[in-house]
Amino acid sequence: MTPEVTAFFDDATNTVSFVVKDPNSANVAIVDSVLDFDFSNGRTDTASADEVIAYIQANDLKVEWILESHVHADHLSAAPYIQQQVGGKVGIGANITIVQEVFGKVFNEGSEFQRDGSQFDKLFVDGDTINIGTMKVDIMHTPGHTPACMTYVVGDAAFVGDTMFMPDFGTARCDFPGGSAEDLYASIQKILALPDQTRIFVGHDYKAPGRDDFAWETTVAEQRMLNVHVGADKAEEEFVKMRAGRDAQLSMPKLIVPSIQINMRAGRMPEPEGNGKVYLKVPVNTL
Repeated sequence: MTPEVTAFFDDATNTVSFVVKDPNSANVAIVDSVLDFDFSNGRTDTASADEVIAYIQANDLKVEWILESHVHADHLSAAPYIQQQVGGKVGIGANITIVQEVFGKVFNEGSEFQRDGSQFDKLFVDGDTINIGTMKVDIMHTPGHTPACMTYVVGDAAFVGDTMFMPDFGTARCDFPGGSAEDLYASIQKILALPDQTRIFVGHDYKAPGRDDFAWETTVAEQRMLNVHVGADKAEEEFVKMRAGRDAQLSMPKLIVPSIQINMRAGRMPEPEGNGKVYLKVPVNTL
């Protein structure tokens, strides 16, 4: 089965959100939504999410799922806002509990912060299946970038989040707490074992040097042959060495501080303090 995929590119964070539609019904899933955030003044905006919502409403679509590929460190999730407007259940990988435990300590969250994933409607494990209308979604645990990364395979389409990028840009970093280049290599091999014609939809694009346009769709065959980090049967040892050297040169994502605190809460803000205001913490000399 071939799902109908509509992409929404967010210029501020280079994030691609997807609406995945069952061709035989009005049922859809939304993958990796974006809540706009200006770190300079601490203000949120729903313009990116509203674009997705307007598309849903204009086409009389029914949202069954709001899926997160992982706890994003580079943008805020708009899952609660979208759920409030158009419905749907929010799902993420079950290892969100590991992420919550790790970053609960990083941000010194109190005991009121639940570390059991209960902020989400559904926690997925490897091999789970769900449905979007008449379409079956096969769920693969693909850790490495984070412990909770999941790939959603819908017919001939695979939504891989940050695990892989376009072939000319390569693969995700592995230096966040809980990341592992060895795990990422194994996860990528699982994705590359899908049929050659499987369409791969990536969660970000940074327009590799020499390419004029942003892009987010490729295939398993193209990734296997051309991916600059893992293509042409690159060995695990070579990949791990490359990834370690490359990650050591990378700076932290600009929005990692607000993103992690909010996304590990399923896109919700921390509880307001005594004055009714919401605050985010900045750990000094930690990340």
